[in-house]
Amino acid sequence: MAKATRRAVSPLREEVEEEVEEVEECVRRESDESGDEVSEVNSDECVSGSEAEAMFLEEHIILDGQSSDVDSDMEQTPDTSSPLDKRPRGAERRDRTPSGDESRPRAPLRGSVSRRRTRSTGKAREKRKGSGTSGERWNDVDVPDVTPRQPTFRPANSPGPRLIRTAMYTAMELFQLFFSTSVLHGIIRNTNDFGSRRGSAPANPWTDLTLEEMFSFMSVLIYMSIVKCSSFTDYWRGGKLYSLPFPKQVMTGKRFLTICQTFRLSSVADDAANEEKRGTAAFDRLCKIKPLYQEIRDACKRNYHPGQEISIDERMVASKARVGIRQDTKNKPVRWGYKLFVLADSRNGYTWDFFIYEGKPKADGGKGFAYDVVMELIETRSLGTGYKLFVDAFYTSPTLFRDLLRRKIWSCGTIRATRSGFPKGKDNRLDWKSPRGTVRWIRKDSLLFLQWRDTRDVSLCSTLHAAHGKDTVQRRAKGPDGRWAVKDVPIPPVVKEYNQCTGGADLSDALMGYYKILHKTQKWYKTFFYRFMDIAIVNAFILHKELAKGKGEVPMHQKAFRETLAEELAEFGCRPTGRPVCPVPSRAHHRPVHISGDSTAGRLKCRHCHAKTPVKCSSCEVPLCFVPSRDCYNDWHVAKNL
Repeated sequence: MAKATRRAVSPLREEVEEEVEEVEECVRRESDESGDEVSEVNSDECVSGSEAEAMFLEEHIILDGQSSDVDSDMEQTPDTSSPLDKRPRGAERRDRTPSGDESRPRAPLRGSVSRRRTRSTGKAREKRKGSGTSGERWNDVDVPDVTPRQPTFRPANSPGPRLIRTAMYTAMELFQLFFSTSVLHGIIRNTNDFGSRRGSAPANPWTDLTLEEMFSFMSVLIYMSIVKCSSFTDYWRGGKLYSLPFPKQVMTGKRFLTICQTFRLSSVADDAANEEKRGTAAFDRLCKIKPLYQEIRDACKRNYHPGQEISIDERMVASKARVGIRQDTKNKPVRWGYKLFVLADSRNGYTWDFFIYEGKPKADGGKGFAYDVVMELIETRSLGTGYKLFVDAFYTSPTLFRDLLRRKIWSCGTIRATRSGFPKGKDNRLDWKSPRGTVRWIRKDSLLFLQWRDTRDVSLCSTLHAAHGKDTVQRRAKGPDGRWAVKDVPIPPVVKEYNQCTGGADLSDALMGYYKILHKTQKWYKTFFYRFMDIAIVNAFILHKELAKGKGEVPMHQKAFRETLAEELAEFGCRPTGRPVCPVPSRAHHRPVHISGDSTAGRLKCRHCHAKTPVKCSSCEVPLCFVPSRDCYNDWHVAKNL
């Protein structure tokens, strides 16, 4: 009977030994990860576990909660059940229940040890959760912060327009600072070369483009940015709904469309040579716009120098042309188009420098693409030192801000919490209980990391601000009585100045969006020509405003500036070679005359009702009906204010 009892207990002994080994291994791992406190607790548990194991192996403990009478029955009655050692061990655990007729009793050691392990694991988890990164505890406004050393502004040139401040500049003169005569002569030469090679129909032979016609062509483009029509041909249509006089006076519609079809920014020879390099590292994706592209960038830097606050942001040029530099940005206002990275003056939105994104660079500097973008636009040799740069979360990184500070450029921007170098500590950070206006901050040498709660949590990084100040901002909030009221919410200096200075590139983009020249075209280089015209017009308008403010005058708004520019360019251009447009004569010179002596053979279609008529206006040379039933002559002149 003793042998039968040992055979029954033997499988359970093996199971308990395995359970004890698992508990000891778990406690050993947790003691290594946790501190000395957790290690002491777990070591005590290990001792108790080993004592229980020894007692069980010596058969000094009761394996089940049943009475000793049952044990005596087990010793007297042999085990006639099916051998449990042939069943899987998992099945034993599933079949084991606390009922009194259980053939395999359960050891109380298993439950007690697992409860101890759960408590020790919970303590270690709480300690790891509260500790965070070593030495990184978020401070509140009660902890004083040092004010960083403020930048000494040393620009390479005097900020503002680099022009004669007392001189009078017309809109056309300011525009020609970016589209100079030499630049236009290059475009005219390339257009004429392509037009002569392309050939022309006998009914519409190609004639070389002149400088005067180029100014007229650009005048009509600016006019189209103010007066919107669905297509180019609508600007030269007649009838009551259209009849726009300005395009007809500047040039004919046929000549305008011919120039649009043959327009080129680069030479045909350069394009052919570059096309042979396609597929190699020497291939230039921007070859077709490179001459004008570089001239516009140089002109933007040459005619103005930005103030101390500058910003860098991206700008999209809408297009669906299938070229390699087109980008597809989901969840953006402009999904398909070309991406430009722009450095602008935060105060007025002047575009000081920009470059076109050509795709993923082949050579990576090891610090990220956003880092390379900022370093390419920030040239301290031509810009100067002591500037304050404001960027968004795409560009902000601790590595970038430290390297800019070595160049004496101070920086500020929003930052993602997942960015490398951002503090990972959770001690005293913002939680769901933090009220609106709560500030948490950590300073690492020259870098300030700050979190501020408004309608949502905002994280920023700065090298030029203190953590907290005395500024407040008004917000509407619901009080305890359920009514909305305006209350003052504390706002950190870094958030306040970031909101004031971060929109330089956005302001410039908004000014272009009001009256943009962009038209749908199948050629991607024409899209960039329209965008370069927008940049030149907006920068010329900003120069006009700065000069007017310096002299105490009231500047024109952008629409009036564009209207004036279109008129001045049209006056400089020549009249078209097609149908002449005569000056509008006075009402006294208008009189009806017969087209020919024969009233039947000389009839023409009436301009007003499209019926046949033998009468026309002697001054306007327009056929019009002049009969009692159809007095188109007077109706047409009244509609035209003639």
